[in-house]
Amino acid sequence: MSAYLLEVNLILNKTLFFLLAAFMLFPLSYAHGFSTKGEDCAKCHILTKDEATEILKNLNPDLKVLDIQSSPVKSLWEVTINAGGQKVLAYIDFSKHYLITGEILEPKAKKNLTRDRLAELNKVDVSTIPLDDAIVMGDKNAPYKVIIFSDPECPYCAKLHQELKKVIEKRKDIVFFIKMFPLPIHKGSYDKAKAIVCEKSLALLDDAFEKKDIPAAKCPAPAVDENMKLASKLGINGTPAIIFPDGRIIPGYMEADALIKALENK
Repeated sequence: MSAYLLEVNLILNKTLFFLLAAFMLFPLSYAHGFSTKGEDCAKCHILTKDEATEILKNLNPDLKVLDIQSSPVKSLWEVTINAGGQKVLAYIDFSKHYLITGEILEPKAKKNLTRDRLAELNKVDVSTIPLDDAIVMGDKNAPYKVIIFSDPECPYCAKLHQELKKVIEKRKDIVFFIKMFPLPIHKGSYDKAKAIVCEKSLALLDDAFEKKDIPAAKCPAPAVDENMKLASKLGINGTPAIIFPDGRIIPGYMEADALIKALENK
């Protein structure tokens, strides 16, 4: 199964409730969202920040509305929300009765529009990310520098790692800087991350992903703890996380060709 189809399957399973809500919205699409004359329906419908805040407060009064604009789907507003310092998206229909927190996919183009939008909203300054502790895959002087936050016991990190190798084979102008970010849910990853960072060893990382035993850390490796703090500051709470040169953060596994395409589509 391709990464895109896998993503679609996960999203459909995870957001069944919201898909049912979308079916409930279907009649409203004609009443509130679509114009038979191709007009911009958003001009006739207004959602203020105060109104959006009032709708959201029923879920969490601490959520702050940052911005409202038309979504890729007519009859829905895209609402940018500050949730614990991280920008997230929700969608409110023109009737102002329904809130949707799922993701919008464009199947024909194989695009996750919500994920791409969030990547733009949550851009970071890559110059603030230290790379001295990173494991380098590729030519360190290559013009396209991509940063990966990875966990040595994360199965999707292992899958992504194989895709990174494919990218390097295809494109010598791309280099990956892999920073160890062990998650608490993986009990052995912290010690393995320290061992890998101490040696700055791509071979040890390969062994970890292949579930081989690796030697204990030969140094304190404070960079691992610093990476954990930095990830929190950047709003990264899972692995893998891919940071492109322009600061876009895309969480999760990507196939090699999709990664290259995302890199080129700045």
